[in-house]
Amino acid sequence: MTDADDAADAHAIDDPTSLSLGEFAATIDHTVLGPETTLADVERVLDEAAEHGMNACIPPCYVAEAVEYAPDVTTATVIGFPHGQHTPAAKRAEAEDAWRAGADELDLVINVGRLKAGDDDTVREEIAEIVAAVPLPVKVIIETALLTDEEKRRACAAARDADAAMVKTATGFADGGATVADVELMSEYLPVKASGGVGSYEEAIAMLDAGAVRIGASSGAAIVSGHPDA
Repeated sequence: MTDADDAADAHAIDDPTSLSLGEFAATIDHTVLGPETTLADVERVLDEAAEHGMNACIPPCYVAEAVEYAPDVTTATVIGFPHGQHTPAAKRAEAEDAWRAGADELDLVINVGRLKAGDDDTVREEIAEIVAAVPLPVKVIIETALLTDEEKRRACAAARDADAAMVKTATGFADGGATVADVELMSEYLPVKASGGVGSYEEAIAMLDAGAVRIGASSGAAIVSGHPDA
């Protein structure tokens, strides 16, 4: 079974409040993706991830250095970020480059415009091309704040049919982020990474309780510190 298969087999957590500190921390992708992100910022996030047992999500330009700096931290990076309007060939090349650099997981932004225009086949084919190109779990960012519920369902179906490992709510670069209602809807199709606006232990628990299996947040250390055993 591949790493992507393992991620796809993830399922909702029955009682998130019963997670041990280590189990809870492992659901967090501690994130730094702003346009001014420096290598020092990435190293800080990696240090915090290593200290608390979290994963990290960082810009693709720093993956090779990050893997060398913190080889034991599960490291995700982003593809087609933040608007998803790269050509499919560019996204595939970016994914392959991230894999060669040592990334463990990829968070791929869909082409929202294609989806909203009803071109679901193109959206699905692009995701499938990238899933097939790399032996890594691919989490598909659908940017929920820009979509109707019907469009969210079509996006999630495209990701599922393309054999993606997870669907993810948001990049953090559009207005709005993860909501309980969106996580519940998305979890009908694939495991969910709730990302955007999650800043506390209580908010993270609400997302996990709604069906998420992973949390993306720039305040990962603060979220983990809210665990009763922290």
